[in-house]
Amino acid sequence: MHAEDAPLATIAETHGTPCYVYSKKALTETFQRFETGLQNVDHLICFAVKANPNLGVLSVFAKLGAGFDIVSGGELARVIAAGGDPKKVVFSGVGKTAEEMRDALIAGIFCFNVESQSELVRLNQVAGEMGKVAPVSLRVNPNVDAKTHPYISTGLKNNKFGVAFEDAVAVYQQAAAMDNIDIHGVDCHIGSQITEVSPFIDALDRILSLVDQLEAENITVSHIDVGGGIGITYDDETPPAFDAYTQAILEKLNQKKVKLLFEPGRALVGNAGVLLTKVEYLKPTDSKNFAIVDAAMNDLMRPALYDAYHNIVAATPRIGETTNYEIVGPICETGDFLGHDRALNLAEGDLLVIESAGAYAMSMASNYNSRAKAAEIIVDGAQVHVVREREKISDLFTTEKRLP
Repeated sequence: MHAEDAPLATIAETHGTPCYVYSKKALTETFQRFETGLQNVDHLICFAVKANPNLGVLSVFAKLGAGFDIVSGGELARVIAAGGDPKKVVFSGVGKTAEEMRDALIAGIFCFNVESQSELVRLNQVAGEMGKVAPVSLRVNPNVDAKTHPYISTGLKNNKFGVAFEDAVAVYQQAAAMDNIDIHGVDCHIGSQITEVSPFIDALDRILSLVDQLEAENITVSHIDVGGGIGITYDDETPPAFDAYTQAILEKLNQKKVKLLFEPGRALVGNAGVLLTKVEYLKPTDSKNFAIVDAAMNDLMRPALYDAYHNIVAATPRIGETTNYEIVGPICETGDFLGHDRALNLAEGDLLVIESAGAYAMSMASNYNSRAKAAEIIVDGAQVHVVREREKISDLFTTEKRLP
């Protein structure tokens, strides 16, 4: 198996395992496919940084002219360090601190997606203290079921995100009366890994009805942010093609004269990356056969957290009979698994490829069990670029001190 023109086995031998590998070509082509259906539309595609915040990945999108959706001051700093334009940044998240607001105002971001009345009051105060006016949209919770995993559903009334639809007009009226707030738009994001168009359209219907209500109150918006959340194929999912998704949204807008914002994350990076891991031991038991690999739940949390599926294949497949294996890591948790019941022909030392690992994978990695974080690689043709050095064990406690 190769990433573009680079053999994965050579990458593993040179840079070790576990190791994340991304394709620049896949990142570029996926972004350009998203753009295709929006050629004649005033729009901004804001990559959701939380999906994959590596500077190398961000720099690819920055050079393509992307905007960025951030949820922390740290993500803003990463976007700037990667060459992203702060004027194309939208700042989401329910818990923005005053310091994060100040940093974003200094950077001159495109818009704050305000998620509560209390946040609006604080942002007005912070902007006033700085002598600035904050551009805002309200993230409105439309109470629409995204039909996805409950942990990544964000648009229901029992979720922590956004302003309740029923309260939105009143909060907009409050914002309009503030001296240091400038209303720019309305925002909506209902969840992640959504594989049907209908939830997006249901949410947009509610947002457009809100826009009409605001216009009746002499409050105008210059952009509508439809969020992100379109899914990818991990196993047998069939998410809509980008052009079908964008066309459905454009038809619903019906020539409304607003700028259109999108916040895709997983859709742009999920299938552009893999995780390489080596088989350390094969352990047959009376009930199960275990393949113990050197990657673990600290490297790829999604299976343990969501019981998520990632396809797992051998980098160099063997001929012959297969055995059903539990693919597990070395962490001291029964929940430390990467795949259940996978039919593979394996030997100790084999290289495995865990697919669809470009999103919410390395971005959720930890040092649990005092394990060093994996290296990250971007392949460009035959060129292999290390975009994150493998962490050293000594790095894990450089900020710690023994008690005197």
